[in-house]
Amino acid sequence: MKTQRNIFLLGVVALLITGLGYTAEKKTTATPPDFSKGTATSAETCGECHIAIYREYAMGFGGDINYKGIVYQSAKDNPLRLPPKASTSATAHALSGLDPFPVHARNIENSGKSCNVCHFPLSFEIPDLENLEIGRPKPRPTNQESGGVNCASCHLTPEGKIRAPHKVESPHQTVVDPKIHTSAMCAYCHSVGKRVPGKQTQTFLEWRDDFYKPELGKQQCQDCHMPRTLRKTAEDFDVPVRAVSRHLWTGGHSPQRVRSALNMVIVQPNENRADLEFHVMNLGAGHSVPSGSNRRGLYLIADVQDNKGKVLVTKEWMFAPWYGDRPDDRSFLEEDKKRPDALSAIQADAQGPHELTIRAGEGRILNWTPKLAPGEYTVKARLVYDLNRYNERSFTDDQTESNNAVLSVTLK
Repeated sequence: MKTQRNIFLLGVVALLITGLGYTAEKKTTATPPDFSKGTATSAETCGECHIAIYREYAMGFGGDINYKGIVYQSAKDNPLRLPPKASTSATAHALSGLDPFPVHARNIENSGKSCNVCHFPLSFEIPDLENLEIGRPKPRPTNQESGGVNCASCHLTPEGKIRAPHKVESPHQTVVDPKIHTSAMCAYCHSVGKRVPGKQTQTFLEWRDDFYKPELGKQQCQDCHMPRTLRKTAEDFDVPVRAVSRHLWTGGHSPQRVRSALNMVIVQPNENRADLEFHVMNLGAGHSVPSGSNRRGLYLIADVQDNKGKVLVTKEWMFAPWYGDRPDDRSFLEEDKKRPDALSAIQADAQGPHELTIRAGEGRILNWTPKLAPGEYTVKARLVYDLNRYNERSFTDDQTESNNAVLSVTLK
């Protein structure tokens, strides 16, 4: 049994090594890497020396990231799955170039241009944290679109050097940039224009204006999405063990991250009456929930059951980012047909109006008075996070229950 276990462990190690493109021989030479392709440089190039970091980025190693099949609309459609050569637990950055939703779609948010900028950026300077309006980096030429968001996307400076949070001796030219430790590092791709509460793709601005400035906390994006570990940055080189950020960026595909964002409480404010309050509190996220793409949705589903467990009545609310600068609303559907981004605008407005996203530190109260006869009941509520609110509700593979609450009530 012990022999079989050892053979199995050796097989796992061999798989990891070959999967990274390594040989059994450790890399001991200090040959400078080739960055002539700029931000199109493959992550595997960096992975030759930064083994653990690459393994986190490309395989989600040490995280609970889980990419399931996604469908556009109908649950009867074949789910859009990742190619077999991609790990099903890789990070969102590693898989950004494989996103099943079209990154070349014309988008009104980007002046009608292709919205591939964040998936395939050229090198950039990190913006100032206090910029009132955050722009976008320039996109790579279409013939250099490979690898999605890779190591060079964030670490390669316009001068061709590697930015790092601390001074190191390395084969490549390295420049210390303290901003890489701050949320400004994430600003270009995780915000659009000026702050519009409720709008999509506002995560950095939500963090800065709703969380950081009001002093709800001092955490930067990296503190939650890139927790630190003590280790070497390059395993085969004589470098010190130090605190190094884990390159996982756990988010919507991480059940642990989703479940740590919101708290919920059910209240019967008036004894013996059917008035119910559902308090949803954003205590764990440093930004709005849901955040990012307008595809993200959060459902609050409340059921009232009798003493036999039978569901008598149900109520549902949906929280989601707006597609544009105004609330999603069905009254705009005819007008949407004339837009260059008609498909995107229509699918958003078809689901509006809906609840605004829950801002950092906010406690939202939703009221419901179900029609019930006198008696004893159990009220159950669930918060369900949905990666794509536009597909059929019967498709649940991309959903995660983030919280639940129960309350027994008596009506007279």
